[in-house]
Amino acid sequence: MKYNPYPKRDAIKNYFPLPNEIFMLGLCAGEISVYSYLLYRENRNTFQCWPSYKTIGKAVGMSQNTVRKYVMALEEKALITAEPTSVYTKSGQKRNGSLLYTIRPIQEALDEQYRRQFERLEVDTARSAAKQREETPA
Repeated sequence: MKYNPYPKRDAIKNYFPLPNEIFMLGLCAGEISVYSYLLYRENRNTFQCWPSYKTIGKAVGMSQNTVRKYVMALEEKALITAEPTSVYTKSGQKRNGSLLYTIRPIQEALDEQYRRQFERLEVDTARSAAKQREETPA
């Protein structure tokens, strides 16, 4: 029997999909790490998960504040939405729970990025036209 250093793996069971478009959005390594972890934890039917900042930070090697920063950046880039949740203790007290993350369709994030790029282009064009008018003697 020939030795095989690569064990056979079930492609569906041991992996999760990461969209190729994620690399076209200009995300930093931290944003990709947090987004990847959220994709790993999501329910494939509801596209939702609710890990805490602490859990995410432990998994990707970041502090809770750093995770919070990257979650806000992912929300701004339309990749996820995060909603606060509540839990009730045994004594009936209402407490804050973890955030409920919903993974949004990647096409929405691409559309948002294209919209922002187009707005930047319009602003830059207007600036260069104004600068051109200032430099042209009357």
